[in-house]
Amino acid sequence: MSVEAGNGKTEAKKYNEAKLASLYEEYYDKIARYAYVHTGDRTEAEDIAGEVFLKALESLKSYKERGIPMQAWLFRIAHNLVVDHIRKTAKRKIVPLDNVQIEADVDPVTTAERNIELERMSRAMEQLTREQREVLRLRFFSGLTSKEAGSILNKSDGAIREMQRAAIEKLRGLLVID
Repeated sequence: MSVEAGNGKTEAKKYNEAKLASLYEEYYDKIARYAYVHTGDRTEAEDIAGEVFLKALESLKSYKERGIPMQAWLFRIAHNLVVDHIRKTAKRKIVPLDNVQIEADVDPVTTAERNIELERMSRAMEQLTREQREVLRLRFFSGLTSKEAGSILNKSDGAIREMQRAAIEKLRGLLVID
């Protein structure tokens, strides 16, 4: 009987490792983008994304679904690592404007206008609460559903949708051109 139980655990572990490999291919870029939005540094973002999957692999044996999809679990790990990174670096950066790539055939006036709009958006985002910013980043930059974002932030689906609505409404008010 113990041999069968051991085989069952081995099968479950192999299944979870295969699932994690599949999730790596599907979510690595999204997690790296999520980390990049928070750090403003592509190398740091890639390091964080890699660390997410290392931590996930280490924790696979203790992972239990509890109704939370694995991708939400991965973003929860990413969220925690990003928070740790921000605490360690003690400075908070949104995507720096100097990292915006300029296309050769784009009019300099158009580029300047786009940079001004990015700066306005960055300043407006800073007027939101930390949770509202996080909801918008998870929903729009990382492409998560409100339920997945709720799993990461320990909020209900409805609470996430309400925070998103309030954040968008506030941004509209802040970004209205007189």
